Amino acid sequence: MRILVIGAAGMLGQKLVGLLAREGALGEMPISDLLLVDVVPIRAVGPCPFEVRALVADAARPGVARDLLSGRPEVIFDLAAVVSGEAEADFDKGYRVNLDGTRGLFDAVRAVGDGYRPRVVFSSSIAVFGPPFADVIGDEQATTPATSYGTQKAIVELLLSDYTRRELLDGVGIRLPTICVRPGEPNQAASGFFSNIIREPLNGAPAVLPVSPQVRHWFASPRAAVHFLVHAATLDSELLGHRRCLTMPGVSATVAMQIEALRRVAGDAAVSLIRSEPDSAIARIVAGWPRAFDARRARTLGFRAEQDFDQIIRVHIEDELGGHLRRSR
Repeated sequence: MRILVIGAAGMLGQKLVGLLAREGALGEMPISDLLLVDVVPIRAVGPCPFEVRALVADAARPGVARDLLSGRPEVIFDLAAVVSGEAEADFDKGYRVNLDGTRGLFDAVRAVGDGYRPRVVFSSSIAVFGPPFADVIGDEQATTPATSYGTQKAIVELLLSDYTRRELLDGVGIRLPTICVRPGEPNQAASGFFSNIIREPLNGAPAVLPVSPQVRHWFASPRAAVHFLVHAATLDSELLGHRRCLTMPGVSATVAMQIEALRRVAGDAAVSLIRSEPDSAIARIVAGWPRAFDARRARTLGFRAEQDFDQIIRVHIEDELGGHLRRSR
């Protein structure tokens, strides 16, 4: 099986590639070739039983997507995106990457022709939903995004479904919860503080909380997100019918619940490193985000996430800290 990962240098891209390298297969299909693409250099992949090629390229530029498909990959993971805060700050860049780039990829698949119909796994977002919100959002909720990022994702969801209906590709869109706890340095996502207030104290460093502790949101770990991607790539897509986009399961928690989970896992010393610095711009963006979901359809199809926020923190400790807490500094 030949696989293309666009956005492979990102956090989820790296974790996905790491899993594929360890497994040597996608589901029951051995991998023969893996092409990794991003606008920045991609971290080297360790030993694996298949060929890996890495390319620094902007898939949103005209002609690039066509070249990426020359090997006719059977599975394409489309993970490339300008994150929420950056998409809101830079209108043109957000639409160029999040909409035009993905539309260009879909059209490049169409142009191959000759019966070529790859599985395309598109990483969407719960940002496609906007107010007014039900307390718990079900699978029948309309997409009414309140941000440019959410709008861009919602448009691509419609395109993915239409190109699939026309049998130009075999698309599955997964609406990711906010991924927490993200490893590494903070990014420009407006949701970054949800990870910062856990990750930094676990590393013995201070963290800033820019919103009210009563803010509630929907979370899943990076580990769960990678398994969402793999399951979406191997799922019998006939089970989806014409509704090709799914809201992923997760954990609904307030910031206060996050902090109490941190206290249970790491103690008072870790919690003491969090300080409140209200940021009205971030608070305004977050106010337009959903808080809880009944992801029944995805669960029925076999997608799984953590059961509580304590488990999300423990996954981070296992996957990023070698299973051990670090002392504050």
